[in-house]
Amino acid sequence: MTYPLEGIPLSEHASVLKTAEDLGYTDAWTAEVNANDAFTPLAAFATWTKDTRLGCAIANIYSRTPTLLVQTASVIADLAAGRFCLGIGTSSPAIVENWNGVPLERPVARMRQTLAFLKQAFAGEKMAASIGPYDIRGFRLARPPAAPPRVYVAALREKMLRLGAAEADGVITNYISPDDARKISAVANDAAKAAGKKGPDIACRIFVIATEDENAAQMIGRFIVSGYLTTPYYYAFHEWLGRGKALGPMMRAWQSGERQQAVGLVPANVVEEIFVYGSPEACRDKIRAYCENGITTPIMNIIPTVREPAGQREQCLAWLEKLAPR
Repeated sequence: MTYPLEGIPLSEHASVLKTAEDLGYTDAWTAEVNANDAFTPLAAFATWTKDTRLGCAIANIYSRTPTLLVQTASVIADLAAGRFCLGIGTSSPAIVENWNGVPLERPVARMRQTLAFLKQAFAGEKMAASIGPYDIRGFRLARPPAAPPRVYVAALREKMLRLGAAEADGVITNYISPDDARKISAVANDAAKAAGKKGPDIACRIFVIATEDENAAQMIGRFIVSGYLTTPYYYAFHEWLGRGKALGPMMRAWQSGERQQAVGLVPANVVEEIFVYGSPEACRDKIRAYCENGITTPIMNIIPTVREPAGQREQCLAWLEKLAPR
């Protein structure tokens, strides 16, 4: 499950995580967009849980220096020894360039350099490396973690999927259908095999709209698709997955400034494919389909259908229970 849940302050999540463990959830993951950062909640989660695996999906490698990234990750690895998965990604032009004022340049090369740096730094080696604009000389991590975290790469298309599968421990993807999982897992597993490795952990953030109402789910899903899948990286991703023709009218309306029209042009079948909603049984069946098609770590993210915090809290806690493993 992705935390913190909407409508519930982070400070009140100790009981939420205890409930989740009792219900059979194995993992607690964070996201990093425009609310909490990827790491701070995990420090709290490490003290509130005993067995839960912790992960971030994802920490932005452009908004942190490599040395700060490894220092922060090392602290979480120390707090949650053997339980921490470090998910890193290049994020998007909106977040990297518009919000942080950093050029998003050569993302695959930047990720490859970062992976090499993390491997050496976690081993306690003295570092000399050039990573993007950073020329690092003489850095050594003073307290390398006894159990270095497993490193995951946020990956949409083939180059990043192959890089993550070959040079990291896993990959993280999102906004896909169960059928898309077949293509993604095939690319990742082929790359791992070519590198002489066993198949990587393939994590997927799965967005669950907390409703059994088809019309409500479609309305929320259309707004999310028009806002997210019109960004350059995600639109290219869905072209690669075969949705370019279906999403073309929406994209053209969005680019011409007709935002409301773009929402209306989101195909109903795209919402049906990439979101989970409906009865608890139907939701669990669809999540199971992701796993049957190659996803090894399904990470659910509950999207409430109400805006008022008390209502969001109620919905999220109810669906936490409804979606619990059976």
